[in-house]
Amino acid sequence: MRRFTVLALVGIAAMSGCIPFRHKKKPAVVAPSPVLQNSPRVVDSLWTAAQRLFNRGNGGKARDVFTRLSGAMQPGDNRLPRLHFFMGEVEMADGNELQAIREFRRVSDETPEDSLASDALLRAGEAYAALWKRPELDPTYGTTALGVFQEVATRYPGTSASKRATARTKQLQDRFALKEYENALFYFKFKAYESSILTLRNLISTFPSAPVVPNALEKLVLAYQALGYQEDIKETCNYIGQFFPQPTGPRRLCPKEPAKTQ
Repeated sequence: MRRFTVLALVGIAAMSGCIPFRHKKKPAVVAPSPVLQNSPRVVDSLWTAAQRLFNRGNGGKARDVFTRLSGAMQPGDNRLPRLHFFMGEVEMADGNELQAIREFRRVSDETPEDSLASDALLRAGEAYAALWKRPELDPTYGTTALGVFQEVATRYPGTSASKRATARTKQLQDRFALKEYENALFYFKFKAYESSILTLRNLISTFPSAPVVPNALEKLVLAYQALGYQEDIKETCNYIGQFFPQPTGPRRLCPKEPAKTQ
């Protein structure tokens, strides 16, 4: 009877899966592989590859590697300013000026003492200037570009970037002068001579060395002639005779001076 009871208990245990002393297999534990993706050796290798792609003009692939590097480099890595500068150049080449500005400003604002900071700030200004596609469009980006070029001259005086910023400023001012001239032509076309005169006078006084100034002076004389403003014609022609004496320029529209008697 006792033997039967023991066998019954063993049978019940087997059915329930609770056989004493039965060892269950534990899942195999896989040892974690060492993290290598951000190791110095991998970062150095990626950096070399990114520079090679950039120098070959392969901007798309270079961007991918630079993007990976931006998350892999340590915060104090001295290559980070160059990384953002290169990414800015890639974005500029692809016509993504606003993204390029973000990258360039990161260099100049986060690492202002870096050797690339002045050039990066200059490139940010050039990206803003590139966004002002045509003079007749909204000049907001052009105005912002002027501000950035002035910032380069203030923050980095005497540098090559500052000298180039001065040249870029002159180019932008010439575009602003052209914009004013086109506005004046619009008023002149519809015989709104007073508005045309105000615009032309402002152009000449604000941008006296712009290439469009001789044409502006011609239109100014014609507007005065249309209104019969003789004193203003005389004053303008005196200015023309002093700064633009060439007979084929705006001077040809001025009254002929009486011949001097002996």
